Amino acid sequence: MRVNQSIKKQLEWCLFLLIINIGVLNAQAIYEDERYVPETDPLVLKKLEQWQDLKFGLLMHWGTYSQWGIVESWSLCPEEYGWCERTKGSNPMDYYTYKQEYEDLKKTFNPTKFNPDKWANAAKNAGMKYVVFTTKHHDGFSMFDSKYTDYKITDSETPFSTHPKANITKEIFDSFRAEGFWAGAYFSKPDWHEPSYWDPYYPPRDRNVNYEPEANPKKWQEFVDFTHNQILELLTDYGKVDILWLDGGWVAKTPKSSITSWYDQQLKDNENGYLKHRIINQDIKMDALVKKARIKQPGLIVVDRAVHGINQNYLTPENRVPEKPLPYPWESCIIAGGSWSYSFNAKYMSGREAVHTLVDIVAKGGNLLLNIAPSPEGEWDDGAYQLLQEMADWMNINNEAIYGTRSMAPYKFDNICITSKPDGSIYLIYLTEKGQNDLPSEIKFSGYVPQKNVRARILGFNTKLKCTSSKDGLTIKIPNNLKPKLLGTNAFVIKLK
Repeated sequence: MRVNQSIKKQLEWCLFLLIINIGVLNAQAIYEDERYVPETDPLVLKKLEQWQDLKFGLLMHWGTYSQWGIVESWSLCPEEYGWCERTKGSNPMDYYTYKQEYEDLKKTFNPTKFNPDKWANAAKNAGMKYVVFTTKHHDGFSMFDSKYTDYKITDSETPFSTHPKANITKEIFDSFRAEGFWAGAYFSKPDWHEPSYWDPYYPPRDRNVNYEPEANPKKWQEFVDFTHNQILELLTDYGKVDILWLDGGWVAKTPKSSITSWYDQQLKDNENGYLKHRIINQDIKMDALVKKARIKQPGLIVVDRAVHGINQNYLTPENRVPEKPLPYPWESCIIAGGSWSYSFNAKYMSGREAVHTLVDIVAKGGNLLLNIAPSPEGEWDDGAYQLLQEMADWMNINNEAIYGTRSMAPYKFDNICITSKPDGSIYLIYLTEKGQNDLPSEIKFSGYVPQKNVRARILGFNTKLKCTSSKDGLTIKIPNNLKPKLLGTNAFVIKLK
């Protein structure tokens, strides 16, 4: 049978994507297993240990792009990805018209319903302990009152600049710190608005700087100075900052070895040319910047994402959960609904899905950073509040199985995740599934043989559970009268002590 050329090309494209995805997954595994350099600063090490106890944080992507309901920044980048296709504006086929109209969104950005106290309260009730806010994404729009650019929320051309809470980053940090949160500043190293990164004389070719830094050292130094100045500004004028969360891992010093980050490794030129990606030495003097940053904020955790080296204090698997525990600090950043940026009519994950995701990550030794995107008016969707309330209902009863815990082998068996604490407490977190109509009468914790008599109880219930220990492990009885109530939960926790 003959296959027409159109179908043949589609099949070839699907096969190519499958091969690339397999390669990316393999590269991610290598990246997660091997690409971590331990920190040596004792203040940072202490801070990292404390951060690992927090377990649950909030990420917020917000900028002028929320008005169009599009993926943040990426439609400005001339790369062939369907998810950053230009669809808005008067003439999306004309790149330069599109870019101008995108950047003119600052002239209509007026989120007058902005109320960070309300966000902080909802996040605290849900059990979140730290916030990471996008002070600047790749498009270069600063959501803070920077002295080094007029492309910012407080510029006179931006309607919101006259609002009492115009300095959005400051207001968010102040509101969340008042609720006991750690403050984290997301900051994009690439800046596609800044002329010392994308020189207007040259058309942009991809996500990288659009000139050769080594051939134009003066211009590149201007960009390095600009980047350092903005970051130090955030670390000077915005109170205590606990985490500097840097994005844009391609802006880095080119490694001497042939192995770059998994990201760059997969985007090297290939024979089909679909993922053509330049590897350019974009050294922004990160070591010097971190030293200056920690003078401003001693013990500052720095996350130079996807850049192998000492300045990546913890790793950040993006919108996915590793298959196994990782032997160093890590955090999965996960979309709660729609996309990273605001999308109209977004569908949010269920409370059950969110609880199960948190438990899975914590049992593997990581933190969950859950992304919620504010609207153009400065609000969260009702779906976001509903999700956080469901998380609150669960965390109010079961949070001791989350905070301050560490991974414990085998970390999971059947649908039960395991966490532990230094005081010897062990938590078996049973993940109930939607529509599940029965529970086992006993749970066998194979391989766990307590040295002393162990007591077992379910968090939120006063009932003590019967346990029997043998050389093969521990067997815990589940009373029949508790089963209906337990089935009504997203997950329940058996504490062993």
